[in-house]
Order: sequence, then C-alpha cells, then structure tokens
Amino acid sequence: MSDRLPGAIVRAIMVVFLVVMPAVILPRETHESLQIVVLFAIFAAIFTLVEYSAASPTLVEFRDAPPFNRVRFSTLFATVLCLSMIFRGYVSPSAFTELFQKSGSSIGEAIDFPYSPVRLMVLMLPQDAVPEVVQRVRDAAGLSYLVSIFAILWFIIVLRLQHWPRREGPFNVWVNLPTFDAAAGGDVVDRLERDGRVNVILGFLLPFLVPALLKLCAVFGMPVQLDDMHMLIWTVTAWAFLPASILMRGVALSRVAQMIKQQRKVAYERAVSDGAYVV
Repeated sequence: MSDRLPGAIVRAIMVVFLVVMPAVILPRETHESLQIVVLFAIFAAIFTLVEYSAASPTLVEFRDAPPFNRVRFSTLFATVLCLSMIFRGYVSPSAFTELFQKSGSSIGEAIDFPYSPVRLMVLMLPQDAVPEVVQRVRDAAGLSYLVSIFAILWFIIVLRLQHWPRREGPFNVWVNLPTFDAAAGGDVVDRLERDGRVNVILGFLLPFLVPALLKLCAVFGMPVQLDDMHMLIWTVTAWAFLPASILMRGVALSRVAQMIKQQRKVAYERAVSDGAYVV
C-alpha cells in the first residue's frame, strides 16, 4: 500500500481538479452549489485514493493495466475543459474562449446531420427552446462527441502499438477485473468475448438512445434543465463519455480474452512437447 500511496494521492488530486473545473472556470455559483461541488470532489478523491492505494481494487477495472484508465480520464478531462471554456466565452469572452467557441460551432454544424447523435441531442430540446440554448447544445454535443471518437481511435492505436494488455510484466486478470466473477459458470474466454461484444454494441447505441430517454423524462415531467450551463456541461459530458468508455471497455475485454486464449494455446503446446498430452 505504501508503494501505491503517492500515485493514488496524485490521482485523487487530479480527480478533484476535474470535479471543480467548471465551477472555477465559469462564473461563481451560489454558496449552496459550491458546497455540493466541494462535497462531491471530496468523495471522489476519497474513492480514488482508496481504490488506487489498496492491494486489490473493488470497482476500478484495469487499475494495473495502463493506459486504459489514463485514456478515459484524459478524455473526460478534455471534454469538461473544452465545454467549460466554450461556455465561459458567453459571459466573459476572450480570444482564448473564442477559439473554443468557433471550433465547437464548426464541429457541431458539421456533425449536425439527419439521424446523427448531435441532431438527436438538438431535437431533444423543447420546441420553444431559446435559440441560444439550442446553439449551446449543438456546439457542446458536437465537440464532446468528436473528442470521444478521437479517444476511441487513440485507445485502439495504443493497444496495437503497445501490445496491450501484456506490456512489460504479467497481467493479473482478477485484480484488473474486480467486478468479473470467474466462478459464475461457463468458460472465462467465452464470457469475456460475449461481454466485450455487448459493451461495444451498447457503447455504439447509447449516444442515440440517451436523447430519447431524456426526451421521455421530459414528457413525464422530469426535464433536464439544459439552460443551466453547469448542468449542460455534465449532461453532455456524460452523454459523450459514458458510451466511449463502455466501448473501450468492450475492446479491452476482447483483448484480454485473446490474451488468455493465446496463453492456453502456448501452455497446451508446451505440455504436448513435454509429453503430458498425446496428440
């Protein structure tokens, strides 16, 4: 635990920066809202510290198999930062915020075509929505969705280049997959491959399904207040990041299944060469 503690502290500090970033960049909120942000940042920091300092994590997957979590955190951090800078430009414009706004507007308009996830996010808004809110949602959705796509592509490229999951040392499947129950029954490889396919499909479909679910919530009297910039940041970030994270998890599970399958093949060939099996 002592060896892991410095790294866990650094990660906890970075998580705090992520949580408080919109509150710092955007205009100051009410005192009650700031208290909620600080409280959530403390809980997130404690959770990260415990998960990364313990000998075996309880929820965080691929803790000892970088760069899986590093890519995911970088994606989340970049998305929140970009959206915060875009919305800061509405209340405190500068040359720096204008760069983010122009980029978000161009990307949003380019991706806003029929049946695209960005178009579905725009159509989710009520018909009487203010044009400024519609523009904010389009810009935020377009930029965050593009960041998630780049993150997925970068993740796949890194896996290929670094021969992930086995880089320099042994890969402990049970430590890196604490939520995966190996004793649940069935072949481990088959279950990993099945879970990988399910995650990839779900990650692809979620950007299309989430706007429909939010629209359904509004119909039943539980609308999401996207006219609030802080709520819009976290809503759009979750809409873009969670599907990308799930899709990356599916790819990672498939790679782990391939690794186990290859290890079984090598072990079988070694046993045959040693005379343990008769071919």
